[in-house]
This record gives sequence, structure tokens and C-alpha cells, in this order.
Amino acid sequence: MTAGATPSDHEIAAALAAAAGEHLLEVRRCGLTGADLKAAGDGWSHDFLVRALKEARPDDAVLSEEGVDDAARLDHHRVWIVDPLDGTREFSEPARIDWAVHVALAVDAQVVVGAVALPALGVTLSTATPPTLPPVPSRPPRILVSRTRPTEHARLLAEKMDGELVAMGSAGAKAMAVVRGDADVYAHSGGQYEWDSAAPVAVARAAGLHVSRLDGGPLRYNQPNPWLPDLLVCRPEHAAAVIALGLA
Repeated sequence: MTAGATPSDHEIAAALAAAAGEHLLEVRRCGLTGADLKAAGDGWSHDFLVRALKEARPDDAVLSEEGVDDAARLDHHRVWIVDPLDGTREFSEPARIDWAVHVALAVDAQVVVGAVALPALGVTLSTATPPTLPPVPSRPPRILVSRTRPTEHARLLAEKMDGELVAMGSAGAKAMAVVRGDADVYAHSGGQYEWDSAAPVAVARAAGLHVSRLDGGPLRYNQPNPWLPDLLVCRPEHAAAVIALGLA
């Protein structure tokens, strides 16, 4: 058992992420568009997740992208970190599947529980049942990049690794693409908030992937400033090469 977490913590994360995702699919079909659809999805999912976590774990703190950041969370050993709707742009585009729901638990600055729902795919990946990493693929490495903000770092990485750039939406979708074997490296240099990566990092680590800062340093959560400058999620055989490029 992961230190500081119980089996039911893993089950709670998976169940809540999946339930929020199912309802978001209904919201997506309700006739709203654009900013109205984004707001409806974000708002409902935030309210549902925060309420459910407070009922299930009343002594724990919650940090949500859509909530007010209460500094009292810094006094808690256990903090749930949620992104009610990761990839609002993709959620608002009917044909896109690359959006997610994140539910994670950090204990003493380490994420130990996580679930990432990919509702449009009907899939929830979680630490409740850690995914099995697929075998090393025979194709060139696939390196994930933002579909709206591709960086020079990503292009350099693809060049050095003789790899292929693959554009994708949300952070959760990208990290889970590596977990599922559809891609090999997710190296993000543009900065994110803790809720963008907490659940994906927990699931990726449980699956046997390498997770760290771009310089190989550790990821720490429930920090006073929840901004994380960079992130690396990749197959373990690529970690040393990516870190050696000094992209941080």
C-alpha cells in the first residue's frame, strides 16, 4: 500500500473521475456551445468533485483549478488535487476526444493516488488498478506537443531523438497517451499548475513510466505556489536522453 493512502482512496479517485466524466458527456450534448459549454462543464464538475471529496474525506483539504485556493491546505498532510475539466477547448469541440478529468491525492508533497478519466474514450486510468505499460514499440519515438502552442523545445527533442511530433490537447490526454502506448515522450516546458499534472503523474508512475522535472528533479505538490515550471513523462528508456538535452 502506498504510504499515507488507503485502498479506498484509490477507489474514490477512480469512481469520482469516472462519474464526473460521464456527466460531462451529458453536458456536452445539452446544446450549449463555446464559452457557455466550457463554463457549464467546468462549474458542474468542480462542484460535484469538491462536494463528493468533502463527504468522503472530510478531514482532507482540496485544491481545485476552479476553486479559491485556501492557504489552509498547506497545514494538511493529505490534499486532494483536482482538475474538473482538463482541456476545456477540446471539450467544447464536438469531434475531439483529447480532454480529461483529474482526481489526485498528495500526501506530504507527493502524489500517491490518481485517476484520469478520458470520457470520450470511455476509459478511466487509475492507481486503483495500475495500467500495464505496453512493450517497447518498433516505430520511431512519438513526442507529444500542444496542438495550439508547439514549442521549439519539442521540435529540438524530435530532431535529436529522430522522432515524430504528435499534436494533442489536454495534459491528461497527453500523459495517458504515453501510458497507453500511443506515444513515448511528453516533455512540457511551458509551465503548468499542480492540478494539470498531479493525477497524470500518479497514474504514469504506477504504470512504470519515468516522471520528473525536465532536469530529472523531483515533482512536489501542495506547494504555496501551485505553479510547476516543467514536466517530463516518458517511457523509462527515453528518460536519460531527454534529461541530457537540458530543456529545463
